Amino acid sequence: MPGADRAALFLDFDGTLVEIAPRPDAVVVPPTLPRLLERLSRRLGGALAVVSGRPLAELDRYLPVGVVKVGDHGATMRLSPDGPPLVQPLPHPAEAWRERAAAFAAAWPGTLLENKAHGFALHYRQAPEAEAPARAALAAIIGGDPDFTLLPARMAWEVVPRGTSKGTAVAALMMRAPFRGRAPVFIGDDVTDEAGMAAAREAGGHGMRLQDRFGTPAALRAWLAQLEEAPA
Repeated sequence: MPGADRAALFLDFDGTLVEIAPRPDAVVVPPTLPRLLERLSRRLGGALAVVSGRPLAELDRYLPVGVVKVGDHGATMRLSPDGPPLVQPLPHPAEAWRERAAAFAAAWPGTLLENKAHGFALHYRQAPEAEAPARAALAAIIGGDPDFTLLPARMAWEVVPRGTSKGTAVAALMMRAPFRGRAPVFIGDDVTDEAGMAAAREAGGHGMRLQDRFGTPAALRAWLAQLEEAPA
């Protein structure tokens, strides 16, 4: 990891900063985490961002501190605590798509539909046998629409707009102060994080898979605390 004066840190949320929960709304945020991120961001000169597939409003609720946040896989971002969100001009899925996905979730006990501004996800963590049917159902829903694609996630399939990802978010932030000119380090745990890892590597930095480098979110949080406390 580069020194604090040269590094830019990008962190996924679910499965990376916090443990995966049975449902997205059941996630538990350790009480010390928000302030730890805030202190570490100050140490990095503000070059720290939480990059998530969750909506920005949920990140604000779980992490009520002034760090850079990216939501909806790069569709929205907030660069300052009081600043307005920057929203990409992306398409919204048809309401009929959401209704068909909701009907699938109702027909498969244990699956869960998570609606987002620019897409939606079908979670099957509590119904692993629904993996293939969920993929087939969502693929049929979007058909050959050129504006949307189907993204695999941890125990979920997600419908997202084409042309945006955690990788595009990293690239966009690396063109802005205070990230510009630093070596990016992206840490994530999921297929959806691979674009962010790749973008960090392409910019001369590092892409780290949580399971390989740290093992668990708790181990990552301990490492972040050591990083924040290390001598300058």
